[in-house]
Amino acid sequence: MLAIFQKELVNPPKELSSPASLGSSMKVVPPQEAINNFLSANPSNGFSLGFGDKAFLAYSSAQPCSNLVQQRLFCGVNDMYCIFLGSLHNLCSLNRQYGLSKGANEAMLVTQAYQTLRDRGPYPAHQVLKDLEGSFGFVIFDHKAGTVFAALGANESVKLYWGIAEDGSIMISDNVALMKASCAKSFAPFPHGCMYHSERGLMSFEHPMKQMKAMARVDSEGAMCGADFKVDHYSKVVNTIMPRVGSEANWTL
Repeated sequence: MLAIFQKELVNPPKELSSPASLGSSMKVVPPQEAINNFLSANPSNGFSLGFGDKAFLAYSSAQPCSNLVQQRLFCGVNDMYCIFLGSLHNLCSLNRQYGLSKGANEAMLVTQAYQTLRDRGPYPAHQVLKDLEGSFGFVIFDHKAGTVFAALGANESVKLYWGIAEDGSIMISDNVALMKASCAKSFAPFPHGCMYHSERGLMSFEHPMKQMKAMARVDSEGAMCGADFKVDHYSKVVNTIMPRVGSEANWTL
């Protein structure tokens, strides 16, 4: 999967940007060319969606002969678009909780959970994510609200990477080769057990009352790369509620 968002839409941590990218001798692939390369590598099972010049989503389903052990899912509901990797052990009970049919998959579930959080949910986002049992990583683009919501489970069997392309675009993918080609040194693994909202930034849903801190990361060539992010256990966060749209009522009171 590959998601690309313009810098006006997403404000990533500044520590993702590496000065080494400016001096790199490698040819950097522009984001649009990265989409084309993704589709060329998945000619029979890949597709992409563009939202003007704001966002691009590219997705490929796992082929029957593929050796991939994790499923890939895509859904679009009410102008919200989700790419989901992995699987949930408690999908059936969560579908009942959110009023979905038995046939709803993980991508549909997390989209519904996100919409509930956004519009009227009295629960904090970190609690909703902690209720997801299994291995997962997902990216949701809310076209109507113009926001991005991404998360990666604490189980390290699913991996995501995020980085900053040469034109300032933000890229998220499970393909590290795509990230290196477009972001040079300005990328890093997306931290496990964490979520990112374009209006609230990065936070740990495993430790919601703690802040995240950037940790220097150096590659095998000795060049400084985009920073890793770890939980700062000596810090404290006060407000962890995700902003809502569509309702003026304060459902937390």
